Amino acid sequence: MADQIPLYPVRSAAAAAANRKRAVYYSAAGPGPGADRHSRYQLEDESAHLDEMPLMMSEEGFENEESDYHTLPRARIMQRKRGLEWFVCDGWKFLCTSCCDWLVNICQRKKELKARTVWLGCPEKCEEKHPRNSIKNQKYNVFTFIPGVLYEQFKFFLNLYFLVISCSQFVPALKIGYLYTYWAPLGFVLAVTMTREAIDEFRRFQRDKEVNSQLYSKLTVRGKVQVKSSDIQVGDLIIVEKNQRIPSDMVFLRTSEKAGSCFIRTDQLDGETDWKLKVAVSCTQRLPALGDLFSISAYVYAQKPQMDIHSFEGTFTREDSDPPVHESLSIENTLWASTIVASGTVIGVVIYTGKETRSVMNTSNPKNKVGLLDLELNRLTKALFLALVALSVVMVTLQGFVGPWYRNLFRFLLLFSYIIPISLRVNLDMGKAVYGWMMMKDENIPGTVVRTSTIPEELGRLVYLLTDKTGTLTQNEMVFKRLHLGTVSYGADTMDEIQSHVRDSYSQMQSQAGGNNTGSTPPRKAQSSAPKVRKSVSSRIHEAVKAIVLCHNVTPVYESRAGVTGETEFAEADQDFSDENRTYQASSPDECGNMAREGLRTLVVAKKALTEEQYQDFESRYTQAKLSMHDRSLKVAAVVESLEREMELLCLTGVEDQLQADVRPTLEMLRNAGIKIWMLTGDKLETATCIAKSSHLVSRTQDIHIFRQVTNRGEAHLELNAFRRKHDCALVISGDSLEVCLKYYEHEFVELACQCPAVVCCRCSPTQKAHIVTLLQQHTGRRTCAIGDGGNDVSMIQAADCGIGIEGKEGKQASLAADFSIRQFRHIGRLLMVHGRNSYKRSAALGQFVMHRGLIISTMQAVFSSVFYFASVPLYQGFLMVGYATIYTMFPVFSLVLDQDVKPEMAMLYPELYKDLTKGRSLSFKTFLIWVLISIYQGGILMYGALVLFESEFVHVVAISFTALILTELLMVALTVRTWHWLMVVAEFLSLGCYVSSLAFLNEYFGIGRVSFGAFLDVAFITTVAFLWKVSAITVVSCLPLYVLKYLRRKLSPPSYCKLAS
Repeated sequence: MADQIPLYPVRSAAAAAANRKRAVYYSAAGPGPGADRHSRYQLEDESAHLDEMPLMMSEEGFENEESDYHTLPRARIMQRKRGLEWFVCDGWKFLCTSCCDWLVNICQRKKELKARTVWLGCPEKCEEKHPRNSIKNQKYNVFTFIPGVLYEQFKFFLNLYFLVISCSQFVPALKIGYLYTYWAPLGFVLAVTMTREAIDEFRRFQRDKEVNSQLYSKLTVRGKVQVKSSDIQVGDLIIVEKNQRIPSDMVFLRTSEKAGSCFIRTDQLDGETDWKLKVAVSCTQRLPALGDLFSISAYVYAQKPQMDIHSFEGTFTREDSDPPVHESLSIENTLWASTIVASGTVIGVVIYTGKETRSVMNTSNPKNKVGLLDLELNRLTKALFLALVALSVVMVTLQGFVGPWYRNLFRFLLLFSYIIPISLRVNLDMGKAVYGWMMMKDENIPGTVVRTSTIPEELGRLVYLLTDKTGTLTQNEMVFKRLHLGTVSYGADTMDEIQSHVRDSYSQMQSQAGGNNTGSTPPRKAQSSAPKVRKSVSSRIHEAVKAIVLCHNVTPVYESRAGVTGETEFAEADQDFSDENRTYQASSPDECGNMAREGLRTLVVAKKALTEEQYQDFESRYTQAKLSMHDRSLKVAAVVESLEREMELLCLTGVEDQLQADVRPTLEMLRNAGIKIWMLTGDKLETATCIAKSSHLVSRTQDIHIFRQVTNRGEAHLELNAFRRKHDCALVISGDSLEVCLKYYEHEFVELACQCPAVVCCRCSPTQKAHIVTLLQQHTGRRTCAIGDGGNDVSMIQAADCGIGIEGKEGKQASLAADFSIRQFRHIGRLLMVHGRNSYKRSAALGQFVMHRGLIISTMQAVFSSVFYFASVPLYQGFLMVGYATIYTMFPVFSLVLDQDVKPEMAMLYPELYKDLTKGRSLSFKTFLIWVLISIYQGGILMYGALVLFESEFVHVVAISFTALILTELLMVALTVRTWHWLMVVAEFLSLGCYVSSLAFLNEYFGIGRVSFGAFLDVAFITTVAFLWKVSAITVVSCLPLYVLKYLRRKLSPPSYCKLAS
């Protein structure tokens, strides 16, 4: 019914009609809980004319039915580009991807998941074949490794271009130089990449093998047998000891604990470190001996495998009893894979294995991450390729298309192929390795590990940071801070008073009761009928402390449970059914708010005395509600709520989940750097809001909009309109409401959320976290970073452009899956502001300089060919070309990885410097065009200068121009450097020394005479003064104007870092 709320963006008269229709619907809702909610929405939105403010940006969507409504936002985005523009921009990629996906789906058709009946200890009775219970995190197998790695390398235009150019040298008619000049750099890049991938893959294989080889005890008719984790089947009865990992999803049948329950640790599944209580099926727990599980005929009916880790519905049936026993199964009867048994020994029947377990279904496959800088360089490479083709066509055209022109065209393509330098990938990959090494060696962030060395520059381009809460922002250490009794409040400094009050009251009780504990029950029952008298502070403290001691989730680390079993029936009722986490309106809401503003997690404690008859009535209704197969959770909640009335308020407690060191200044630094922070947590809404305030994720001046619980499209529409009217406020939303909003209003919701200074998503499943990351990437096109510390954060970390894991109390699963691993959240500040910023700026400078090095020599080749009647003859051959890209210029150019514009301390002090990087101005088409113009100018000056000044000694033009070229490159490195490092100076002089010393050995290469005139280098000629001043003159003319321009730009329009550096 609620889904029929009119959402048409009509105007004037039509709007009034829609309002009338809505009013009729709301009045027809009748009495009940739903009616209140609708009237609330109606009153709130009546004045705002909801239907005059459509959420949709266009009106096309409102004429569609709800069934195909969720396809509209994406359809609208797709309609923005059509025709040739769409095909050129993204169409071809989209079509290729669609075809590949279709082929994969045909080859790997997914099996439909179904509900199942599992007989205890009888795997052979399974009607269907279920997946193996093995964990597989490897990307490749033996057959797909080499093709897979080669595909990942050659899907980039840069590498594919090098491969085609190198292969062309096997054709005699196209051969330009020596094979090693082309194949050596390409082979080096491939060898390094394949070695790195092989090592990573082998490590993943070893980790998987270790987990799959873990031994478990399997219960059979003949007794216990040892079985590997990977050999466990659906229907097996598995025994799991204390501190052992649960190998597959199971229903909990028996435990060694007398109470019939046990505790498990779920930190690797949902990220929460508190232990969860699990209850064994009472029918099997009551059996006298373990072997009796095979003497009964029983089965479990389980729902189909699904992702939700917080719910489960099933039934346990024993057929051989009269009448048959039917027992309802819920989440408290399950043991999910990847959790750890914390107390006792448990026996369970396996219901889901392998890919169908909750933990695997919530884990996304790791993807090969590619940095934005690499994609930008790939685009620039395509632009250079177009320039290369155009230049070659111009040359052939000026030749007059004489002879076999197509062969000449290809030879020109090979001659100018240095426009796209093959050393670009080598330099960048080596640079990435250096940045990773610097991060790991930084003493200010000890324990940092770089696991993915291909994306360090991503740390300098982030716009969205998605963080977990528990263990990431907080220490996961709860400290009791406040006890409020209505009239008096005790803080951390007055806890000794509470101790003395409790000690006094218990000593009085012992003297009165004579040490008999059971005597405490009758007075409690009489209490309810006796007239109320004002209690002393001491007795109120005693009542409050006793309630907290009896009803809590704190798990004792010892095995003995005598303290609990020795209590009275009333205490057991309290422990089972009191819902302490409910905030009672009868309590002091002002004091709750005050504590929450201090960043404390508040809890209201109340009690109710029950007679025996009241308790029996409650227990029967509670059991009946639990057996219901439809709306079980609602019915159970209704029964519990009937008990929680007319309760006596005891106290209000405040507990602090201590933040990690320097979380507040770190978050403030990230905000100033222009990074928007989203907190995604599996915790409750109140707790998440509390931490958001205490960590200053939400500043004190900002409002918080708590998104109400919505269940359908109508409610989502109304709530989104209410949210739209808020400005500059943080958003807090639960996972369920988020799911509804994304189903119907994906584009609108993301657009509104992105305008918020901070967003908090609570009760998020691991898959939802990853989905939010993907949505941000798709809708904003900005770079995202995810940071977490638990197994539940792995999907989010792998989905983000850059994943950071924290080694915390929740294990190492997140840090092992992440691209970067740190010890504390505060380390992220230096990692981004210093290392991320430097990595991006250095790689941008290095990439463009390497391109400049290729462009300048291609310009000289073009000028040379033009002078020689457009002949496709190489200017420099053999080792000259290899030496130019390696020993003559490599060290100075590569030393740019040590360059920095400001000191690390300054980058941390002024995080606003980071904001400039997100605009991508260090590497853009504008900066690239400037380098192209510089290259054309310098290449032209060097070649024409050599031809003009050395007219009389024309045969020496190669030696002269090459010497001037080397000097120019060394001077250009000096021009680019912003902060000198002693290694840079060493590199400059080392390269110059290498060139001078090699002149004596390379005389056969110098002189175009080797091609046509037969002339060689004259050593005596090089040592003349005329040679030296002419080379110096050419070099000065090519470099001096650029130095002057740089100086003027620094003076007239200095960049922001210059102002700080000065």
